[in-house]
Amino acid sequence: MATNNSSFEFSLFSHLVLNLLILLLATSTKTANSNAFSIKEATIEGIQLAFRQNQLTSRQLVQFYIGEIRRLNAVLNAVIEVNPDALYQADKADYERKFKAPGSLVGSHGIPVLLKDMIGTKDKLNTTAGSFALLGSVVARDAGVVMKLRKAGAIILGKASLSEWADFRSLQAPNGFSARGGQGKNLYVLSADPCGSSSGPAISVAANLVAVSLGTETDGSILCPSSSNSVVGIKPTVGLTSLASVIPVSPRQDTIGPICRTVADAVYVLDAIAGVDYNDPTTKVASYYIPYGGYKQFLKPYGLKGKRLGIVRNPFFNFDKGSPLTEAFNYHLQTLRQQGAVLVDYLEIANIDVILNATASGEAAALVAEFKLALNAYVKELVASPVRSLAEVIAFNENFSDIEKIEEFGQDIFLAAQATNGIGNTEKAALLNLASFQEM
Repeated sequence: MATNNSSFEFSLFSHLVLNLLILLLATSTKTANSNAFSIKEATIEGIQLAFRQNQLTSRQLVQFYIGEIRRLNAVLNAVIEVNPDALYQADKADYERKFKAPGSLVGSHGIPVLLKDMIGTKDKLNTTAGSFALLGSVVARDAGVVMKLRKAGAIILGKASLSEWADFRSLQAPNGFSARGGQGKNLYVLSADPCGSSSGPAISVAANLVAVSLGTETDGSILCPSSSNSVVGIKPTVGLTSLASVIPVSPRQDTIGPICRTVADAVYVLDAIAGVDYNDPTTKVASYYIPYGGYKQFLKPYGLKGKRLGIVRNPFFNFDKGSPLTEAFNYHLQTLRQQGAVLVDYLEIANIDVILNATASGEAAALVAEFKLALNAYVKELVASPVRSLAEVIAFNENFSDIEKIEEFGQDIFLAAQATNGIGNTEKAALLNLASFQEM
């Protein structure tokens, strides 16, 4: 018995020592990696440098982001789906970089990207606008912007959450809510408004769930969540980025743009996604205005010098005198001045109250009619879909009101859109009124 006890004690001791060594090795490896390169808050330029210096691989980058999504998404509800092929795409990027394939050492190559769940992908991911009504639908092809990202070597990490149907289902639904994604939360103050409708892309970037994301905007849906979550969003001119295979609200107003942590990153991504897509004719005209060499050439340390910037305080920045918001705002204005910008403060925009009033401006009347036409066309072109019209989406919501939270939030915008009958006299008058504001 003594011998057996001794053997048992030795085996137990050896086992404990072995586990301790493994733990120490794992910790030292993790520490060494973190000392070599910190992924949190990393920029595209920093990541590319780490790639070139063999401090980081795309696989490690994807694994880190997936780990952060698993750790934080239960609280933030920023991501709806992770791409099951993301690691395969990462390995492909690492292989191309190893053999110095053309374009593999710069730009978006090997960089993971989260897409707002309005942007179609022809892969294992769903494209649903955050609604169960489109779960299982299949797009005919990748969205034009996704094609360009893949061509640049980017990794499609997954689909980000959003305000359901780009905040065009109901006036009562809170920003950042979707049936599939839940209620998105502002990273900095969980009870604060994350804004929308591109809430998920902005929250994800702010929380280091990814460095790069794409949002869509019809009216403030990139700019507002970017502001609320302290990240950088660019709303491109309509036509600069393709809308092909993207769930629409209004082809006249919709656009797709980057949401990132820095201006430089947003510009790099804009360069990757802007340009002609023959599945979206509007991109041909807009492409004439893309500068030769892209936009990154204008990223200069002293680029603000001599630039005139208008500050429209009313109604956007009317803060109480002496409030922390006023102090922070004035501090940033002073920073702009120190960098050489010429600020035209207290700039007034004529008819701003009418412009910002969707009913008075005619925007609401135009959008509901355009939405019905555009959505019906979109779902009819899908390879497979549980619904084939706005009317069927409305019926789905009524049949599954519990999961879509119809009793809580309703679908009044959908019902208003369904009641329209194309672009009639009312809609034409609304569009003429909107056009008049552009001519001021």
